[in-house]
Order: sequence, then structure tokens, then C-alpha cells
Amino acid sequence: MKKTNYLVQAALIGAIYAVLTIAFAPISYGQIQVRISEALTILPMFTPAAIPGLYVGCIVANIYGGGGMIDIVFGSLATLIAAFLSYKMPKKWLVPMPPVIVNGIIIGFILNYLYDLPLFITMGWVTLGQLIACYGLGYPLMLTLERYKDKIFKA
Repeated sequence: MKKTNYLVQAALIGAIYAVLTIAFAPISYGQIQVRISEALTILPMFTPAAIPGLYVGCIVANIYGGGGMIDIVFGSLATLIAAFLSYKMPKKWLVPMPPVIVNGIIIGFILNYLYDLPLFITMGWVTLGQLIACYGLGYPLMLTLERYKDKIFKA
């Protein structure tokens, strides 16, 4: 039963991530982006199933995004790394930080490579978008889910 629960949680998180990213496509891709789905990067605090869920959801979203294999592979790996680091954060207020830093750097490099955008400006824009998504949306989501975690994330 635990394995099934883990798989269902991971699948649901991945599906929600992909749907949110694609539904908000105009602001989910490019140099200036606020991926609404990145608010979900707080979920590793509640369940380790969020780590593969976010990773697979990001793969699906990046297939749709048009950045090609570079973005599919390395953009999704950035999400995997950030999700794992969020899971390991010792303090609640730090949980949204790994996606901000990891994506700011890695996605900045990817966009610089793919579209010849200025590296540090692009990193800054991606980081700003991540701050909005992860702290502006994700942190309040985390505080809300904390009240219901026993009902939502029961094993």
C-alpha cells in the first residue's frame, strides 16, 4: 500500500506540475518567466514522492516548451536537484530556496546557450521569476498545506 501511495502522489504532482506549466505557457517559458507550477516545489517538505513527481512533470512541460533536448534534459535535472535539496532543507523558510538558486543558475545557462541571451541578466530574470513562484506562491501554499498535511499526505 505504501508503494502505491508513493506512486499515486508522484504521478499526481507530476501531472499537476505539467498542466500548470502548459496552461500558463505564455509566462512559463523564456528569459522572463514565472512558472506558476514552481509553487509546487515546496511539496518535498511533505512527501519524498514530490521529488520524482516534480522531475517527471518538468520533463513533460519541457517537451512542450520547445527548448529541445538541452532544456528537456538539463532543465528537468535542475528541477530534480532543486526538489532533492528542498527535501533536505532543515528550516521551513529555506524549503523554497533551492529552486530559486538552482533554476536561476542552470536555466539561465540553458537560455543563454539556446538563445544567446545575456547570461547574468537572464539568470537575474529567472531568479526573480522563481522568487515570485516559490516564495510568493509556494510559501503561502506550504503554510496552508501544513495545516492539512495529515489528511493530504497520509501514508
